[in-house]
Amino acid sequence: MKALNAPYFWYALLGYASGSILFAYLVPKYLLHTDVTQGTDDQNPGTFHAFEKTGAAMGLFVLLLELAKGFLPVWAAGRVLDRENLWFAAVLAAPVLGHAFPFWRIRRGGKAIAVSFGVLLGLWPDLRALGILVGCYLLFSLVVVIQPHLHRSIVTYGCLTLLCFSLISERSLVLGAAIISLVVVGKHLKQYHGEKAHVRLGWAPKKKGTPAAQDPYRDQNHQ
Repeated sequence: MKALNAPYFWYALLGYASGSILFAYLVPKYLLHTDVTQGTDDQNPGTFHAFEKTGAAMGLFVLLLELAKGFLPVWAAGRVLDRENLWFAAVLAAPVLGHAFPFWRIRRGGKAIAVSFGVLLGLWPDLRALGILVGCYLLFSLVVVIQPHLHRSIVTYGCLTLLCFSLISERSLVLGAAIISLVVVGKHLKQYHGEKAHVRLGWAPKKKGTPAAQDPYRDQNHQ
């Protein structure tokens, strides 16, 4: 490894280690002796199950921790590294990879939605990529409603990559967003069991037979 790239490697390693701390699983387990994955369909160690199994207060607490573990490594790296260097993409992707494939339970990681929001927030004050992600989720949740959430998340992260490619000139940020999207979409496809997608306008009445409205926290199930 060239010495020039070594700082990016170390910050990426830090980000991966941070992402590997599954707060939504570990905090309820050790503070409340509750396994949030037990009795769930997907065995996902995500924030939705923390809300579901332990209540709003604990759910909010672990959500903040999940956001922070993505935010802090990227924000710290951005203080000292060149964000336009292509290696910065590895720094962006590392916390998401850590959450999806933690070193201590490599095949039982989460779906990485909350941490990906934290990563993009870590680019502060440049919030273009975060704005795209938030905007796409709002669009496909409120205006052109895609259900179930698995399909919504896949479309949202696909659009994140396409829009970042179209609207953001820094190749490092575009590549980072693409890797993040690939990880999130891949984790969701792994949980795909033939569910059909349903699309409707937000103000249109729901057709009979479409999926029932779900809890607003349900997207956290894809962490």
